Amino acid sequence: MTRLDVTAVGNALVDVIARADDAFLAEQHITKASYDMIDETQAHALYAVMGPGQEVSGGSAANTVACIASLGGTSGFIGRVRNDQLGDVFAHDIRAQGVEFATDAATQGPSTGRCMVLVSPDGERTMRTYLGIAPDITAADIDGTLIARSQVFYIEGYLWNAPETKQSLVMGIQVAHRTGNRAALTLSDTFCVNMYRDEFNELIDNHIDILFANEHEIMALTQSKDFDSAVAAMRGRCDIMALTRSEKGAVILAGDESFTVAAEHVTKVVDATGAGDAYAAGFLAGLTRGHAMAECGQMGAIAAAEVISHIGARPLVGLAGLVKARLG
Repeated sequence: MTRLDVTAVGNALVDVIARADDAFLAEQHITKASYDMIDETQAHALYAVMGPGQEVSGGSAANTVACIASLGGTSGFIGRVRNDQLGDVFAHDIRAQGVEFATDAATQGPSTGRCMVLVSPDGERTMRTYLGIAPDITAADIDGTLIARSQVFYIEGYLWNAPETKQSLVMGIQVAHRTGNRAALTLSDTFCVNMYRDEFNELIDNHIDILFANEHEIMALTQSKDFDSAVAAMRGRCDIMALTRSEKGAVILAGDESFTVAAEHVTKVVDATGAGDAYAAGFLAGLTRGHAMAECGQMGAIAAAEVISHIGARPLVGLAGLVKARLG
């Protein structure tokens, strides 16, 4: 069977993006530019009254593998959806982007997760997320054959929640290591780090080969007051670490070496959503093709720059062409 660059596991969400003026937000008692988690009843009620919009597969790790496909790489995804309308949207959309997705849709339980994005005329984004069945990853969902075929098994930190899911993720890492592949983790958010700091530290020290984090997440993980102290505290804890700093670029640690890679110039940052997901995609696409560390960082920066230049967490143009034009 075909060898894959990366298989990721994460929250399978559908981004439902629609225009909404201030009057609509006020009518729904929603604060403009806010972000909140909602329950299933609230999700169905809001979805019913939203205007026409765009529905596209989303979620952090799903964004990463979609970007890898855009970079010309091969990727797979493990994630839970229901056998409902949005579950069909997610499955069709991610497959259409060239990602292998074979997780069976559940026939019972919560509905497919979704992130409803209300875009105001001035470009402000108001978000309401219902995770639904997405976090309910079990051992039965961990596709050992898919992981064994993949150079990297990539885990989204947002998933580190229920005990059964944690055990399932570690099982996936063990499959990766048994088959000579590597395991990668993205810390996802400082909220996740603060909630699971001790567990993340244990995971990194004993199971993870490649770590992605932004400067706020890595400082939270190490409980450091500044980025340089956090870097010093992380040295040697796993094989490769890519630590991003927005417009300051990124620091990559690999063994005893470190590399500082500048951010790509962006005329205007329109929407930073998905920047870290795209960066991880570019970096992993380079790594699985044997590129030098600094060039992997450049590929990550190029992918992130494209995504933040427009609304939405997926690239609007082929990333492979951008990388070729920039790096040759």
